Amino acid sequence: MSGFDACDSFLADCPARLTVELIADKWTAVVLYGLSKGPVRHGELLDLIGGISRKVLTQTLRRLAAHGLVRRHAYAEVPPRVEYELTDKGRDLLPIIESMREYGMQWLNADGACTSAAA
Repeated sequence: MSGFDACDSFLADCPARLTVELIADKWTAVVLYGLSKGPVRHGELLDLIGGISRKVLTQTLRRLAAHGLVRRHAYAEVPPRVEYELTDKGRDLLPIIESMREYGMQWLNADGACTSAAA
């Protein structure tokens, strides 16, 4: 017997499993952290993150918006301006992401220095 019952958090169809699937994506935590200081335009976020293509950033932002973690705000201006920001639901994930950052600084980077200028 495994010791798990049908209601354990990480088994199929549980909200905790969806959370893990969301943040386990390569770019989700990075994008959410990039939005943690306030609204950011797509191009600014692209430069801040580095290493992500425009297409993948757009797909990630759309997926996060579909799950209610990110809000897209298009301004009626010429030229058009679009900003992305975290919703309350998205901000609630920041302590988890910060814990992952701290883990990486403590255990995966022995000297504690960032290896990227953007970090």
